[in-house]
Amino acid sequence: MTVDEIRELIALATETGVAELEVQRGDNRVRIRRASFAQQQEIVVAAPSYAAVSAPASGATAPHSAMEAPKEKGEQPQDPTLVLVKSPIVGTFYEAASPEAPPFVRVGERVQPGKVLCIIESMKLMNEIESETSGIIESKLVMNGQPVEYGEALFAVRTV
Repeated sequence: MTVDEIRELIALATETGVAELEVQRGDNRVRIRRASFAQQQEIVVAAPSYAAVSAPASGATAPHSAMEAPKEKGEQPQDPTLVLVKSPIVGTFYEAASPEAPPFVRVGERVQPGKVLCIIESMKLMNEIESETSGIIESKLVMNGQPVEYGEALFAVRTV
């Protein structure tokens, strides 16, 4: 593995916001870990496992859900009725069950606890992210097909 290839991997990790990336090519192995991410990370689920040539991912097969009020370095949320739905795992965000299917939820739609909001694909497993509160989808914070980090906000929900 050349220095230029390693620089490209570092740039890729920085651009995508991946906390850790490990690549193995033959006997050569490179692991890139972003120290600044580890300091800002909030723990909401068990520590993820790591796989070669992929971002950190959880091997869980059960549906996941994560609802949490916004917390930015000790500051109080500006609006206490706004709740952020955060990703409990690293993976790829999908707003629908298939490319042809309509999205699970749309901005302005009312949701109840248990309503599937999206799917996070991790290590070929489709993990449903469900709402844990009643409310109205205020905004979708991630684009369809975009990689997401552990703890990254996916939706903003205004509780009712």
